[in-house]
Parts: sequence; structure tokens; C-alpha cells
Amino acid sequence: MPLTFHPRQGTVLLCAYEPGFKEPEMVKRRPVVVVTPRLRSRDGLCTVVPLSTTEPRKVEAYHHKIVFDPPLPKPWNSPECWVKADMLATVAFHRLHLIGIGRGPHGKRKYLQLVIPRADLKAIQACILEALHLGHLTPSL
Repeated sequence: MPLTFHPRQGTVLLCAYEPGFKEPEMVKRRPVVVVTPRLRSRDGLCTVVPLSTTEPRKVEAYHHKIVFDPPLPKPWNSPECWVKADMLATVAFHRLHLIGIGRGPHGKRKYLQLVIPRADLKAIQACILEALHLGHLTPSL
């Protein structure tokens, strides 16, 4: 079910990049981290960075490793995920979903309620600046 509200900065969600995105853009469903607060006059949009369970071939300044304990649910259940800040995207809420984690004792669906620590969010912001060639602004974070 798509989101109907703006999630908190740092929230981990699932983004359906398909349909509409085409390679070399992100083209499949994957976990993302919300990197912007709600912006006035921009209802229904959210800026996110994707997470990958595969370590980059070459770790760059726009990558950041996050360790989840416990790990995210399958198929993203690697304890380590890599932020791909060079793949920053502003997407509509219809692409964003809470990550399902099964059903409760009465059959009601349960969802992951995960907000990353502030230190990881600041590291992601620094990675975004690097990806935009604005790394010189990092000290102002």
C-alpha cells in the first residue's frame, strides 16, 4: 500500500522504481532512506537514496555502509547495506511503501518501523554532497 503521509527523515522504506525508470537509473524495488523533511508546497514528494546489499566494486565518497541489527527482512536481509547516494531521487508517494514483516497474532499486517541513527543520516548527507560535487559544504552539516 503506497504512503499517504510524509515519512520522517531517516526512515527506511521500500521504493518501487519500476515502471518509469530506465537503466542506467535504478529500475527495481529496493529499500531506501528518506533524506528530506516534508517540504512546504511539495506534498506527495520525497527525496530518497537507495540501499544495496552488495558492496560496491570500488567504495567511493558517495557510498556509506549501514549495519542493521537485526537485518532488514528478506530479500534484503544482509546485515550490511550500502547507501548509493549517487542515485539520489525525488519520487512520488505512490512509489513508496512500508516494508512488510508478516502478520500479527490476529492476522493484521505488520510493518517495519525503522529510522536510522542521526550519525548515519549525517553521513548520508555528506555522501549526497560528494555525489553532487559539493563536498566542500560537508563541514556545514
